[in-house]
Amino acid sequence: MLYNGKNGTLPVKDTTVDYIRFGTGAKTLIMLPGLGDGLRTVKGTALPMALMYRTFGKDFTVYAFSRRNALPQGFTTRDMARDVAQAMEQLGIAKADIFGVSMGGMIAQYLAIDYPEKVGKLILTVTSARPNPILRESIGEWVEYAQCGNHSAFMDSNLRRIYSDAYYRKNKWAIPLVGRLTKPKTYDRFFIQADACLTHDAFAQLQQIKAPTLVVGGERDRALGGEPSKEIAAQIPNARLKMYAQWGHGLYEEAGDFNRLLLDFLTEK
Repeated sequence: MLYNGKNGTLPVKDTTVDYIRFGTGAKTLIMLPGLGDGLRTVKGTALPMALMYRTFGKDFTVYAFSRRNALPQGFTTRDMARDVAQAMEQLGIAKADIFGVSMGGMIAQYLAIDYPEKVGKLILTVTSARPNPILRESIGEWVEYAQCGNHSAFMDSNLRRIYSDAYYRKNKWAIPLVGRLTKPKTYDRFFIQADACLTHDAFAQLQQIKAPTLVVGGERDRALGGEPSKEIAAQIPNARLKMYAQWGHGLYEEAGDFNRLLLDFLTEK
């Protein structure tokens, strides 16, 4: 199978967790996606993810885990980290490098704090250790549009806050069409995950993280700002910090050297 891609599902409690796997490397890398997981899980994305992150496929077998398909009210980022740890056990993964983006980075923080034996290297990208005014404003805006069922406005706000002005101008024409095609049947998972972001606060415990850590942020991040990345890097012992001056929250897609930056960190001795 191309890139050794696989789409899978794991049982957890009375529901399931979707995951994907690709790559043929001897080492294991686990990717944790952002708040967009509340609208759509990683189910069926093994091939496009393998193409997007093909740079990693030679050195790593890569997994990406979604959150539970049925999330209970009040489920926290710490609860979600516990699910990741249990998924690793089910798949026989004793230890892995962890790459968390945005909300996935919040979950990754607790995974490294609560399950240090399971975490090799840690990459925290465009994420925050605690809520700030920009994050509250962004999520509040998205929740408001979702509550009204205005998915086109929801998508427009996401595009505008996450990507660069040039990317937004180039792609905003497609928002009405994409909005109609991607509107979920329910926003329940999104609302629960949004609340988990707004109640996430691992700041005081970041100093417990022992894993070698790379923190990546964007100075033009309109979803949560650039300062949270600097704050995280200052709190985690010996963490490295890479700030992109020209990019924002979507730097993991827009910065041409992003994958190489991560691979260099993950493979260095």
